[in-house]
Amino acid sequence: MSDLYVECLVARKPSTILTFFKVLLIMMTAVFVFLGLMFTPGLLVAIITGVAAYFTYMNADVEYEYLYLDKEISVDKVMAKSKRKKMGSFSVEQMEIMAPVNSHRLDSYKNRQVKKTHDFSSGKASQPEKRYMLFFSGDTKVILEPNEAMIKAIQSVAPRKVFTD
Repeated sequence: MSDLYVECLVARKPSTILTFFKVLLIMMTAVFVFLGLMFTPGLLVAIITGVAAYFTYMNADVEYEYLYLDKEISVDKVMAKSKRKKMGSFSVEQMEIMAPVNSHRLDSYKNRQVKKTHDFSSGKASQPEKRYMLFFSGDTKVILEPNEAMIKAIQSVAPRKVFTD
């Protein structure tokens, strides 16, 4: 069996706006629960703010899990370490290029018309750049932050398409 399996987990940078709303909605829920003990409409508002706080909490803590298996890159979104959603699956055979975001190798792709752009990275720019941009046939652009093992696995399958400089 020559199938190579690599897994990578990347935490998304927490949004300050979502964190603020999460705290605000939790506080509002607590206040309306106490008001709901005296007035019935307060309990209804407490339920609504509680549900809104739950969904804000789920979307404030996001991680992306990359899975490379059998020439295919799978991306899942893990929300609050409890709920998983499949975001996409990308074939390495349809990949045109994979290079760091600031690489000169992507210069010919800068003015390209892209139908879909997917950013599955942490959202943090770092030195040296850890985020990679992948272009696929069908005008799809994907931004990932893979680890070294995943880069080497993809490079072993498509050595002329993967650049690390």
